[in-house]
Amino acid sequence: MELSKILSTVDHTLLSQGATWEEIRGVCDDGIKYAAASVCIPASYVRQAREYVGDKLAVCTVIGFPNGYSTTAAKCFEAGDAVDNGADEIDMVINIGWVKDRRWDDLLREIKAVKEACRGHLLKVIIETCLLTDEEKIKLCEIVSASGAEYIKTSTGFAGGGATREDVALFAKHVAPHVKIKAAGGISSLQDAEDFIHLGASRLGTSRIVKAVKGIEGTGY
Repeated sequence: MELSKILSTVDHTLLSQGATWEEIRGVCDDGIKYAAASVCIPASYVRQAREYVGDKLAVCTVIGFPNGYSTTAAKCFEAGDAVDNGADEIDMVINIGWVKDRRWDDLLREIKAVKEACRGHLLKVIIETCLLTDEEKIKLCEIVSASGAEYIKTSTGFAGGGATREDVALFAKHVAPHVKIKAAGGISSLQDAEDFIHLGASRLGTSRIVKAVKGIEGTGY
């Protein structure tokens, strides 16, 4: 698979707690240089990043992150604030406790409310697969499919596990045709990226793919 195709799926990500503007600016520079799908950065840097990249690159941020147990009202405020600051895309974390309590209607209502707060901007729903059973994952494929969100996403990368090939294949089997898949967490090589794309992911949340490509360039290959 061509490197440009792989890079075009990458949400080039920096979400560490200690991320500085200098580091985020570097991620933005790389996102532009390598034609990534977006940069995914903390909400507090969205306005600064938007002003820095202009219309050269999509800006993505996260809400209810990483635990997902904020109130619906708080998540909606975060989403609206991010959009006001210039975010093009929002990645939200669902309430995992509600999954365990089987509060399916509450989960659907929350995703719909956040989608409305995005005011037409793209919404990706993080279900944190490493904490779920296959039955729960399949049910959430159904809920996300009914919610109006554009993407279902595997992981935050902060819960002890990331994307697996099995989970992406499960998503591809159970989401509605209009719902896309984002694999995130632990995608460390070009082979990983290619595998996830072949399995059905159209976005990859990772910091390592751009680094891998820069390493290839550094060797002269």
